[in-house]
Amino acid sequence: MRSISLIPALAAALLVTACAENAVVTSSNIDPVSLATSPPGAAPGTCWGKTVSPAVVETVTRKVLLQPAQISSDGRVQAAPIYKDETHQEVVRPRRDTWYEVPCAADLTPEFVSSLQRALAARGYYRGAVTGEIDNATQAAVQRYQRDEGLDSKTLSVAAARKLGLIAVVQPAAG
Repeated sequence: MRSISLIPALAAALLVTACAENAVVTSSNIDPVSLATSPPGAAPGTCWGKTVSPAVVETVTRKVLLQPAQISSDGRVQAAPIYKDETHQEVVRPRRDTWYEVPCAADLTPEFVSSLQRALAARGYYRGAVTGEIDNATQAAVQRYQRDEGLDSKTLSVAAARKLGLIAVVQPAAG
């Protein structure tokens, strides 16, 4: 008798569900890295997102001199130099992890998300209905907005939320 594992089937079903055209994204599956970890030294109770820029590797080919030219005493070349092509890979830009603070799951209420959708629509980034749900269209609008601000992520950052007027900017205490 052959045992069939349900894990691959379940994973495939979840993948198909996540790829649906109008899939609603909950705060727990926006960005698994955001909710699972935080950078060293992060304040307790804060939530974080992370983008990973992969390393850029270039293949470089150089000619290496194996044997110099043989020149006679009167200056004539007796034998041409011998070269060998040597190929290796060089890291042009190393991998870079960028951490950024994100609103925690409890903060992503339907009212907050509706305000986010309206703020993005007012700036020309969102054209969908104001639903209060983080759907694919909302995520795409967040990513377009943040990309223009220098962060290529579909997970809303606290900095972007502040710039959109959704989260109050904390002022230092007057002393």
